[in-house]
Amino acid sequence: MANFNKVLLMGNITRDLELKYLPNQTAVCDIGLAVNRTWTGADGVKKEEVTFVDCSCFGKQAEILAKYKKKGDPLFIEGRLKLDQWEAQDGSKRSRMRVVVENFQFLNRGQAGGYGGGAAQAADPGEYAGESAAAPASRQQFNRAAGRPMQQRPAPQQAPNYDAGDVPSVPADDAPQISSEDIPF
Repeated sequence: MANFNKVLLMGNITRDLELKYLPNQTAVCDIGLAVNRTWTGADGVKKEEVTFVDCSCFGKQAEILAKYKKKGDPLFIEGRLKLDQWEAQDGSKRSRMRVVVENFQFLNRGQAGGYGGGAAQAADPGEYAGESAAAPASRQQFNRAAGRPMQQRPAPQQAPNYDAGDVPSVPADDAPQISSEDIPF
């Protein structure tokens, strides 16, 4: 039987982040994330619910989050569910689900609208406007987990609008020559 454990969440941080270290000097950061859902009920009334999710981040990612994020900041995380179980002082058994963060992306304040959808692909809309790698550092996307700038996406190209009989022809001698080295796989 196949198994799959993947969680994608986008929400706001509920408390200031505190960085701690395990005995083996691994950094740990516990994060509270509030994920909002807004919908219109059958009666036409707009409703909202908030789900609070406990998350844990380890290593270099924990250090980066603790350094750059604070209470109220939006965050997109990708991780996995983990069940923590322990015995309380009174002898009762306790358990709690949490998300172990495997990857994250910083968002601008306007991006974590809590609408339950949308992609957290870019914190800066200028990334899709075809900015070059020479753009100012404040405008570049930065993959904090990898510690390097992200690849810039080229601007979308508008396809020419041809009528059925207007398809241009290319003479055989002007056709591009493709070698096996030009194929990316």
